[in-house]
Amino acid sequence: MKKPYLKKYDTIGDITVWIVDGRFIRNSMDGEFTNFGQHYRFRFIPRREFWIDQEHGPGEEGFFIDHLLVEHRLMAGGMDYDAALARADAVERRERRKTEIVREVARLPRKKIIETIHKQLLKKYSGKVAVWVVKGDLVRSLYFIDFTEGGHDFVYRHFVPKNEVWLDDDLGPGERRYVLLHELHERHLMSLGWPYFKAHRSASRIEYRCRAHPDELEAALRLEAQRNSVAPTRE
Repeated sequence: MKKPYLKKYDTIGDITVWIVDGRFIRNSMDGEFTNFGQHYRFRFIPRREFWIDQEHGPGEEGFFIDHLLVEHRLMAGGMDYDAALARADAVERRERRKTEIVREVARLPRKKIIETIHKQLLKKYSGKVAVWVVKGDLVRSLYFIDFTEGGHDFVYRHFVPKNEVWLDDDLGPGERRYVLLHELHERHLMSLGWPYFKAHRSASRIEYRCRAHPDELEAALRLEAQRNSVAPTRE
């Protein structure tokens, strides 16, 4: 079995679902691959395969497959990605909200919800801006179905508290610092007034640079953490 394949997860009709090495894909094939994908979104995925990134907090595979079945069917029929994504998101969101844990957490006050979502504070990179590893499955179920890898308060204003950066707990240890570099760089630029699309593009460039030159990662991370510690805060 060759990379990026790790193990066969399921077969649905003539579609094979594979657990794959997402880090390998992001480093070698497409940096935009996140939790899962199918052929009509990522052409390097064979037509009759679904790929799901190896999870470090398993339990969401069923939701991802529900999503992929809708997205794949609609795009195979000619629907564009954005329209198919919206339909697939609606199906996935409906299934997530049926789970008992989501129903229980959703009834809590907002402060308690955030406390439940918070999992681990990364003190090494935290200062005025707190860096939290969070329960990504709850974020996707309660707030934003497309939350993947990470985010911060300048992008997700309606649910990430002021002066926080969130990292999805699905990220493996080897991926975490690259995503954090992206989020800190992007957040700093947005705090200076850059629009999201421009800040995101700049963050992607520095992330991919460090993926190709990992010896530069730690120094880049410390610089971005320092920049965020002195940058303007969100109003």
